[in-house]
Amino acid sequence: MIGHVPARPDVAVIGAGVMGAWTALQARRQGWQVSLIDAFGAGHSRATSGDETRIIRSSHGADPFYSRWSREALEAWIALGDTVGERLFVQAGALWFAHAREGFEADSEATLRELGIPVEHLEPAELATRWPQLRSEDLAFAVFEPEAGLLMARRGVAAVARQFEAEGGRFELAWAAPGRMRGGRLLDVARSDGSRTEADQFVFAAGPWLPRLFPEVAGELIRVTKQDVMFIGPAAGDPRFGADRLPCWVDYSAAFYGLPAVDGRGMKLAPDRYGPVFDPSHGERIVDPESVRLARRYLARRFPDLTEAPVVETRVCQYETTPDTHFVIDRHPDYENVWLVGGGSGHGFKHGPVIGRHVVGRLAGASPGAGEERFGLGHVRAPKPGMRTGGDGMVVGWPDW
Repeated sequence: MIGHVPARPDVAVIGAGVMGAWTALQARRQGWQVSLIDAFGAGHSRATSGDETRIIRSSHGADPFYSRWSREALEAWIALGDTVGERLFVQAGALWFAHAREGFEADSEATLRELGIPVEHLEPAELATRWPQLRSEDLAFAVFEPEAGLLMARRGVAAVARQFEAEGGRFELAWAAPGRMRGGRLLDVARSDGSRTEADQFVFAAGPWLPRLFPEVAGELIRVTKQDVMFIGPAAGDPRFGADRLPCWVDYSAAFYGLPAVDGRGMKLAPDRYGPVFDPSHGERIVDPESVRLARRYLARRFPDLTEAPVVETRVCQYETTPDTHFVIDRHPDYENVWLVGGGSGHGFKHGPVIGRHVVGRLAGASPGAGEERFGLGHVRAPKPGMRTGGDGMVVGWPDW
């Protein structure tokens, strides 16, 4: 019966961020009885899936795997928005600034063309004509994805959780940790109110809390860092930095990214460098003044009309980064019915629907497909620059601006 979930579900999903919420929804759509448990609620301010917006784009260098996943995920996000009657995707486009003729942007352009994903190659003069509010004379070229854009992050995660409940799932507010074990199986999770939840299978999609819940497995695998975000307010009556006039953009080599203004919140700007290690439960969500200083330095170079514009809002999120920036989706080595899902590494949000589908497939017994072995706990994860961050995570290649 719709809306009825027995006391013992088929699957208990712990964590209602983008990965957990979509896993719960996809599992429910397979006809399974599912409980979704989160300590603070779907779309809460401590979550990696929090904040207002996230970029959804298909550029991932020479690797076509994530490009395909991103396109499939975009279709699911749009479909969910249609179902719930909310705008969850804004097709603003995504612009990649290239400082050299060879590299990530050139590789991305070639990959997108091979996959048939719309992409444009723009020279600096073309950029100056189309988007005169940004300076481009220092760039070699830019790659533009016209069908990319931004997702309403906090709103979108909450919508996934509501739809999960509407389709018969059960959402519960509680802190949940691994409970009793017998014969290599987890029997239940212990909740903060002293009760327990039993299930046939457990998915811990707890994001930055995974190292705390499973220190022996995830403690050295996932690094949680503080990431500062600012919203810059344009002048009164200036529409040039809204989503209808400016695309999302990524300056990979300079380790900055940004999103146009939506819902009157100003242009989002973030230094895309790894911050200090951060406690997602108790860490103060106060932006570091050095992040603001670096942001203004960048604005003076790329968006000079915003150099003195006020910071109208700030956010502190976190990255949960693996050494090679690939996700963690695998069975726990000691529990045959426990799966760990996380390690978004700053590029995971947009993939939520496809991650959920993949997790459900693995729960049903599917083996990893081509390219999916990268998610394994036993996969050799050679450290490398992140999917999101230029160089070693610090600002590189800057002249004296």
